[in-house]
Amino acid sequence: MLAIGKYNRLEVKKLSAIGAYLESELGDILLPTKYVPEGLHHGEHLKVFVYLDSEDRLIATTLEPKAQVGDFALMEVKDVSPVGAFLEWGLEKDLLVPFSEQTRPMQKGENYLVRVYLDRSERIAASAKIGKFLEKSAAGLKEGQEVGLTFYEFGDLGAKVIINGRHDGLLFKTELFGRYRVGDTAQGYVKKIRSDGKIDVTLRKGGKQDLSGGRETLLRVLGERGGFLPVGDKSAPELIAEMFRMSKKNFKTVIGNLYREGVIEITKEGIRLR
Repeated sequence: MLAIGKYNRLEVKKLSAIGAYLESELGDILLPTKYVPEGLHHGEHLKVFVYLDSEDRLIATTLEPKAQVGDFALMEVKDVSPVGAFLEWGLEKDLLVPFSEQTRPMQKGENYLVRVYLDRSERIAASAKIGKFLEKSAAGLKEGQEVGLTFYEFGDLGAKVIINGRHDGLLFKTELFGRYRVGDTAQGYVKKIRSDGKIDVTLRKGGKQDLSGGRETLLRVLGERGGFLPVGDKSAPELIAEMFRMSKKNFKTVIGNLYREGVIEITKEGIRLR
């Protein structure tokens, strides 16, 4: 079946002065001359992206958009009109985000994370209401599993994330090590699957592996800073998270172990390699 808003592999039915006509079950689709590869012949199969032009006719292109239908992507607002915001997504026809699909009024020149979808008229559009496209269950996931995360919203509790492009998850503020923005991606782990299906994630492996990684990170940073760091058990959790990507609890455990092993000394001013 022809997939609108996605890549399709179609056969060249005929060549003309205005381009190549590609065969599909919905009728012939024009690939304009400027996108026809040199040496293309009748009967060949070609990978093209199929969408609707400004007159709602099916058309093909060899250009590569930033996202297909079903994808999440960060895109810049090219213009704002009475019908919504138009995003630059790599094609001649810009991608519309209707006002009803905006979480707040979009501004020209700003970047937003959106989901590309087909509306009821089979037109390709985008939505900034990310949550409604995400699965609310943890089907296919298990605790401790490594997953891909995309940040889509920040709040008082922490960061809402897209898990593996499908599931809705929460990264609590206490687990948020480093500085992230909407659209950023990271590797993480399923920390807890709650009885209501909600999913908590973490950026840490956990357990002994987590402490081992923290130990390596702390020693590496110490080495890069000349063997001394002005941090200790009274330092702010945010500072610890930014410097070492670990919780303050783990930081205290790591420096305690290193102190007992004679690797570092702990002073009022900070920690120092022996």
